[in-house]
Amino acid sequence: MRALLLRLSRLDADTENSVRVVTFFDELTANRTPLPAVLDATARLAECPVGVADAGLGVCLRSDGERTAAVTAVPETAAVRELSVGCRVWLERTGPALPLDGLLLERFALTVAPLLDPARGEPLPRLGDVALLELAMSRSAAQAERARALRLLGYEPTTPLHALAVKGTADETKCLLAALRERGFRVRSADLGAEHAVLTPRFPGDAVDDLPPGIAVGVGPALPAADTPSSWEQARTALRFARTGSSASAVVRAGQLGALAALARLSARDIAEIDDVKDLDRLLAEPGGAELLAVLEAFCATGSTRKAAAEVHRHHSTVAARLGHAETILGFPLAEPQGRTRLELALVLQRLRGTAE
Repeated sequence: MRALLLRLSRLDADTENSVRVVTFFDELTANRTPLPAVLDATARLAECPVGVADAGLGVCLRSDGERTAAVTAVPETAAVRELSVGCRVWLERTGPALPLDGLLLERFALTVAPLLDPARGEPLPRLGDVALLELAMSRSAAQAERARALRLLGYEPTTPLHALAVKGTADETKCLLAALRERGFRVRSADLGAEHAVLTPRFPGDAVDDLPPGIAVGVGPALPAADTPSSWEQARTALRFARTGSSASAVVRAGQLGALAALARLSARDIAEIDDVKDLDRLLAEPGGAELLAVLEAFCATGSTRKAAAEVHRHHSTVAARLGHAETILGFPLAEPQGRTRLELALVLQRLRGTAE
């Protein structure tokens, strides 16, 4: 979204500045900005927290300008604008109100109203889990549609949920779902084609122990169910970094990627132009290339020739010879920390290229 050009505390309530506030909210509407982003942008404009509550939808969200989160009630000291019975927006200004606060609340309310969907009383058609999960995870769905879909799935819009992006066979995915349900979690899932989508209130660390070897899981952060699209997008990014074969690499949590998440923004074409990736492609194209890349992955994970040999079930002298050949093609020593870091980065980029959209 475009940079904020306004700071409300510096604007007087004259015609020109009133038009700027109106234009600000008109742009949010024209860009079909989702509800959490509208709250964040409004809070940054107002330079104070803002919120929206709808008793009928079970929605009560507050933003401080950085993040939208679920809250339990509207603050008693907030300036409130009613949209309808049980539905309101508010502004948490400390100190005296600013000249444009009234206009901001009015335009904020008008912008939020269609996102909450005035037709929220209409029932959704009878849909299966696949269609309901697609609605819950869709950025383009109205907030009311998402709230009703979540309720039909058994969740309140304020319930914290992890979205999981899963890659594996139907039987492998069933093992994951069974492991979560055995722990008492209300889990909903659907096959969305390239990935299997799962919603769960928790994804405990010990769930990894029950995963079959062929599965890979990207775990989105726990967010209010109304913000499921954000958790789902982050889960799909995390899945691109996951590798099957070992529990340590088969599950990747989006919150643990840190700076690595920036690599997922590179296109397949940009990655293909990186020399280290080209060299890995040469190694992969050789006879036994897939096995050699498995050796390189194991070496990066363990930092030891002998441990890598145990990981891939080969004699350590065979692994040492394969690593020596890889060094010749790559052009840098793998025994040094910098070389191992460079190799690991190239391997990550090569995997990301294969999953780029």
